[in-house]
Amino acid sequence: MKKWLLILFLVFSLQAVAQEKIEITEADYQNSRVEMADVMRSEGKIYVLVGIIGIVFAGILVYIINTDKKVAKLEKLLQE
Repeated sequence: MKKWLLILFLVFSLQAVAQEKIEITEADYQNSRVEMADVMRSEGKIYVLVGIIGIVFAGILVYIINTDKKVAKLEKLLQE
């Protein structure tokens, strides 16, 4: 019974499509504009975005350094 259910589910899953295929044209390869970045740059918001990304990466870096110090301290205690 499990075998038949598995086959049935596999057959139905082959029919599932996540999205329709869109044909890629030559104009898609020639497009070098990024409209979102152009709009954000013209409004001055790109600097806010870069600042937030910098703050997030700095926070991740501080977290990793603190975790490494804690692990090193625990390893030292374990060796003693």
